[in-house]
Amino acid sequence: MNKNRYCVIMAGGVGSRFWPMSRTAHPKQFIDVLGTGRTLLQQTYDRALRLCPPGNIYVVTNDTYVSLVREQLPELPVANIVSEPARKNTAPCIAYAAWKIHRKNPAAVMLVAPSDHLISKEDTYHKAIRSCFTKASGEDCLLTIGIKPTRPDTGYGYIQFIEPQKTEKDKRIKKVKTFAEKPELDQAKFFLQSGDFLWNAGIFVWSTQSLLKAFELHQPEMAAIFEEGKDLYNTSGEAEFIRDAYSRVKNISIDYAVMEKATNVYVRSSLIGWSDLGTWGSLYTHIKKDDHQNATVGKNVMLYNSSNCIVHVPKDKLVVIEGLDGYIVVESDNILLICKKQDEQMIRNFVNDVKISKGEKYV
Repeated sequence: MNKNRYCVIMAGGVGSRFWPMSRTAHPKQFIDVLGTGRTLLQQTYDRALRLCPPGNIYVVTNDTYVSLVREQLPELPVANIVSEPARKNTAPCIAYAAWKIHRKNPAAVMLVAPSDHLISKEDTYHKAIRSCFTKASGEDCLLTIGIKPTRPDTGYGYIQFIEPQKTEKDKRIKKVKTFAEKPELDQAKFFLQSGDFLWNAGIFVWSTQSLLKAFELHQPEMAAIFEEGKDLYNTSGEAEFIRDAYSRVKNISIDYAVMEKATNVYVRSSLIGWSDLGTWGSLYTHIKKDDHQNATVGKNVMLYNSSNCIVHVPKDKLVVIEGLDGYIVVESDNILLICKKQDEQMIRNFVNDVKISKGEKYV
């Protein structure tokens, strides 16, 4: 296996839209949300093992979750758990990992993958990533994975592409024309009809050399801060330096910081059975349904005169439901949520209200 290929798994998020199953102390990436026997983080790690040597897999997470990562991935070297002292969004997270890996191997090519996504077509996914690895190792470019949209979804960002030139070996790799934020419904319908927009999956491939160069060009202040620690990465002085660095870097996503500004960005169109599992509604589409389109996780769920529901409860809970249509029913750690599927965007509001009126222990 190519020793210059690395995988960075981002595992520091809170996943508040999956409350109450996903909680601040135990967010969704550490949960077996589909009932498969493997958590989302473990599934992401399993996929990475087919793409790069085991010693080249890194997990970036918040200080709070280091013990959870060690518990769920005992085979991962402790030195490969990259601990962030604060949540500063994806740009600092990715920059930290890139500078650390580049110091170890200046020829590194790096996959960045969120820890909480579902990918059902893994062979297709691996083919796509290997193609991106090949391009990134030979060119100064930044690559992202794009998903052909199947509906006018307003919950995803979009990428507009230009058809590839004849010199492009992989015709699924296309030059990016522009990034579009989460659209209104009419705009999402236009994106779908136009045929030249893809969903932004938030999965990236680049050489560390190209990424550091992009940071220096588009985020010089952040680049300067991380460059200060070039002699401290992978040493005992790294943690203290990073605490200081994170107190100074801004909170910004990699899309805003680099991808939307760079001119050497490409997207690889892929049908990988992808979902970011950002909401209960997105999970519903990936769970087997009964004859009335109910999706259940839990061995003791009994439904009567109910349809189009998602029910997620512990294995030892007996739940009897009658007369519901289009509802989310979730029980986790003595918290019960019952909410219309169409109103699931309100869950973040519920979490904020619970935090204010009932305290931190429930969120």
